[in-house]
Amino acid sequence: MLIHIKNENETAAIDTLGAELVSFMGDDGFEHIWQGDKTYWGGHAPVLFPIVGALRDNRTCINGEWYEMKRHGVARHEEFTVTEQGEDYVTLQLTANEETKKQYPFDFVLTVSYYLTGSSITTKFTVKNADTKPMPFCIGGHPGFNIPIQSDEIFEDYDIVFEEKEEQKCPTLDMESCLIDFEKTNFELDDTDTIPLQHSLFYKDALVFENLNSTCVSLKSRQSGRGVMMEFSGFPMLGIWSAANDGPYVALEPWTGCATAVQEDDVFEKKHGMRTLQPGEEAEYAYTVFEI
Repeated sequence: MLIHIKNENETAAIDTLGAELVSFMGDDGFEHIWQGDKTYWGGHAPVLFPIVGALRDNRTCINGEWYEMKRHGVARHEEFTVTEQGEDYVTLQLTANEETKKQYPFDFVLTVSYYLTGSSITTKFTVKNADTKPMPFCIGGHPGFNIPIQSDEIFEDYDIVFEEKEEQKCPTLDMESCLIDFEKTNFELDDTDTIPLQHSLFYKDALVFENLNSTCVSLKSRQSGRGVMMEFSGFPMLGIWSAANDGPYVALEPWTGCATAVQEDDVFEKKHGMRTLQPGEEAEYAYTVFEI
């Protein structure tokens, strides 16, 4: 079921399946969110929980038992319940159930809220451990943004622009196993704030950044200056991704963790970036997308 929210500047739509943002539009009617053409990628902006990326062979060991879990976790495949709604906001909630426990054996409550403010939309995740044992997890966003925005532009007219200059070595993602190799470099930033877009950047999957100086990143046209900016403070990692077959979109992905590393074993709580909540504890993470 689709939930629609709006304010004086923007409209948005959220699917209760996966609590996924499926539309974000301004006054001019341009749809910023990728519409799920399966030629390239069938998603829009899935919620990634309790893992980001893939596990080795889609399996992991939790408290001495083995479980199977597909890429990006369980939340995106579950129906959420709307718990609160106003004209410009909505809150949806997923509580652990029999199906989620087959893959992730914890009682949890995952709340996803969307707020329209001015020309922006904020996505807030609240994770609560409703279990009697410590609960490890990762969480992340995965919104894809349509480009080009104007008909006289092309993909290569756009840049990724960080608010600060960055020096980074992006690790390599294995295209077959989907594991991340922190000992091999896929892409480097050398004291610059700008990445000119070209499809070949994504022929080896996502660019993965960690502990950036920046807490904001923009995807914008050099010609018109239009695009989107994301504020992602609170997330230590950022993925930037598009389809390897020249997809006309770019995903900006704030993460607390990432795919299983080649250098790691399969113990869930030892995964790179894993957070742990004690019984009764909760944690909040939020990111905001601004239309520019």
